[in-house]
Amino acid sequence: MIMMDSIEPDRDIIIRISQNFKEIDFSPSRLKKLVENTCNRISEKNPATGTAKYEVSIAIVDDADFRELNRRYLGRKGTSDCLSFDLSDDKSDSSKLFEIIVNGRVAVNQANLRGHSSEAELALYVTHGLLHNLGFDDSTETKAKKMHDIEDEILQQNGYGIVYNKNLSVREYKARKN
Repeated sequence: MIMMDSIEPDRDIIIRISQNFKEIDFSPSRLKKLVENTCNRISEKNPATGTAKYEVSIAIVDDADFRELNRRYLGRKGTSDCLSFDLSDDKSDSSKLFEIIVNGRVAVNQANLRGHSSEAELALYVTHGLLHNLGFDDSTETKAKKMHDIEDEILQQNGYGIVYNKNLSVREYKARKN
């Protein structure tokens, strides 16, 4: 397993990335900046988390490890793109501890199918997991649309472009947002 350094920016955000799936190329510093920007963005819009300190661990694993973790922690057979856990002691506390587990194999496969970089797909999964931990829900079609649109806004602002809604035309994408 490759361990990468954590950063501690002004907002008290600690980010750790571990990688045991080596077939994906990404910039750890860019991924950390994405997490930092996402936490800051959501904190600014939510007074309850406005002063929160964050510790975010991201594990990029292979499909076999992901399947085992999915079975062990959620009782689910099969695979998916990411798992996210809010491990904070008190959900209302100002100190947040998040764990995001990303399936590197799925990210590479989906990126190839969708015609963008595996780094962009990885960023999508990290953003998705992080938004879940920050209180977003995709359990209904309306909530999922809103969450995916926010993901794409965040990804665009961080230089990844539109990833989730990539196959929509610009006109369709703008119409969806209104």
